[in-house]
Order: sequence, then C-alpha cells, then structure tokens
Amino acid sequence: MSASLSIVATPAAPEIPGRSPRLVLASGSPRRRELLASIGVKCEVAPVDIDETPRPDESPEHYVMRMAREKAQAGFRRLDKGEAEAVVLGADTALALDGRILGKPRDEADAREMLMALSGRRHQVLSAVTLCHRQQASASNEPSPSLCCESELVESRVTFRAIHREEAARYWATGEPADKAGGYAIQGLGAIFVSHLEGSYSAVVGLPLHETSRLLMARGIACWQS
Repeated sequence: MSASLSIVATPAAPEIPGRSPRLVLASGSPRRRELLASIGVKCEVAPVDIDETPRPDESPEHYVMRMAREKAQAGFRRLDKGEAEAVVLGADTALALDGRILGKPRDEADAREMLMALSGRRHQVLSAVTLCHRQQASASNEPSPSLCCESELVESRVTFRAIHREEAARYWATGEPADKAGGYAIQGLGAIFVSHLEGSYSAVVGLPLHETSRLLMARGIACWQS
C-alpha cells in the first residue's frame, strides 16, 4: 500500500450553482471545527453519539470509513424535516500499528505503553470524511428524495523517534495524551516525537482538508467564505 491513499466510496455530485447549502458538522471535535475554519468554511456543530466499538476482525480502514459514514448518517437523521437542503459532515481518524487500532488511552499506564510501542517506529494514521445529503428524485414516480453519502479515506504514515520511558511519563503529565487516539497530538506537544510524515498533516490532526474541500465544493459549499 502506498504512503498516501485516497478512496472515493461514492462519486461526488456536480457542483450546484446558487445559494450555498447549510453545512452541519456531526462532531464535537474542536480540531475539526478549527480545520474547517482555517479554509474559510462555515459550519454548525451538532455532535452525535454512536457506538464506536470496532467489529471483530474489522480492518482499520473499514472501521474508519464506517465510523465517518455512521456519524454523518446519525447527524442527518437528527435534522428537522424542513432542513432537506442541509449537508452533514462526519469524520473519523484512527491510528493503527501492525494492523491493530490504537484508540484513546484508558489510563496513564495504557498511554505510556502506546508511546513505547510507537517509539522508533512508523505507524498508520487513517482519516475518513463523509458528506450526507438528500439526492433529489430523478423520476416522477419516486415517492421522496433518497439519502446520498460520499466518502473519502486518506492514509498517512508517521514515524516517531525513540522515546524514553521517563519522557513518556512527562508527556502524560501535561494532560495532552488523555483524549487523543494513539495517546499523542501531532498539532500539540507531541509534535516533538515526529521525525517524518508521509501524507496529509491535516488528516493526521483529524480532517483531510484537500479531500474534504473537494467534496464540499462538489455540493456547492465554497471555501474561503467571507
């Protein structure tokens, strides 16, 4: 597999002229909201609560794609009936080492063991984004518009320098690793561990901006909004 992978699950629709649809971010992640704002995209935040437990023998790639889609679909189900023109964005990011998903650490011991497992090695960061919207009926005999979802998956690879155990303990004491997948934040204090990055920096943070902007613009949602 190449160092950077982009998969389009469903072809994006043609760009829609006229008024920009309302964008709803089905995530409470401040990082994703900030990433959208960094490219001038306005959104409303409406976090969803879904079961994020991996299925038995589920690959990290399938898991991340499924999570992004289920979040977007859950967010769309929460919309009022009069909001049919809204577009809902769901996203998910996961770390994988040797085919195993590394989630958020349970406690200090778990976080330190994660860092030691990543020490001096290269790992995957998989980030998926899904847009859900109403697809207008194409035939007069169709009773109602159907839900359409478009997804992309991006793989990046991050290499860590060697990390000492006492350094891992000091990093935990900063409070940063507690709610981070894999126990570190590349955009924060954990950046000092990263010796090499292949792929998308924004995807490692939590949202692949190149792929996201392409999906948004196909739905008539412009970047660089004033």
